[in-house]
Amino acid sequence: MVEHTEPEPSRPVRSWIRSSPGTHIWLLIIAITSVIVAIAPDQVDRVLLHRNSSNITQLVKYPVRALISSGFWITNPASLALYAVLFELFHAPVERWLGTPRWFLIVATAHVVATLVSQKVLLTAIQDHRAPHSMTHVVDIGVSYGLAASIGVLTYRIPGPWKWLYLAGALAFFGIPLVTGGTFTDLGHAIALSVGLLAWPLTRNVVSRET
Repeated sequence: MVEHTEPEPSRPVRSWIRSSPGTHIWLLIIAITSVIVAIAPDQVDRVLLHRNSSNITQLVKYPVRALISSGFWITNPASLALYAVLFELFHAPVERWLGTPRWFLIVATAHVVATLVSQKVLLTAIQDHRAPHSMTHVVDIGVSYGLAASIGVLTYRIPGPWKWLYLAGALAFFGIPLVTGGTFTDLGHAIALSVGLLAWPLTRNVVSRET
């Protein structure tokens, strides 16, 4: 007698996670830091977010630590579910398509470039008295910069005319806030999106790992 077994429902999920390990390790770390922020007293969580920000003060004192640690925190733990969805919609497909090294290179470059340029612009505004000095201590956490980069590079994965509709939507989403009195964070998002779009050479001759 031959026994027939049903495929395990969890197998596609495991396959998806294995094909985009960087995305899910990153998301797991963000989940852990979000729990820390959620259970910490108010004063403690404010200190944690400030110390792990890539603001001007932290960049001057601890540049490497600030750039790295700011990518693993979000200001509002309640938005973790939203970030999880966004990671699955944008980071995971890009990592699965390009492979972890190329995906990481694009996202890390965007995070660093967007942070440094936007904070330099903010510093200039402070020195010119167009922004208050207190902005040197502002919470600047860069998870969204990496997302913007993945959104940008994913343009080259979308087939046919849908690519142009997608690109128009991305440009409008990140561009409109910037040209209508945007903040330094809006500038960072636009820069990160541009890094993703400029990463087109890394999308050439890619052997898909999707199964």
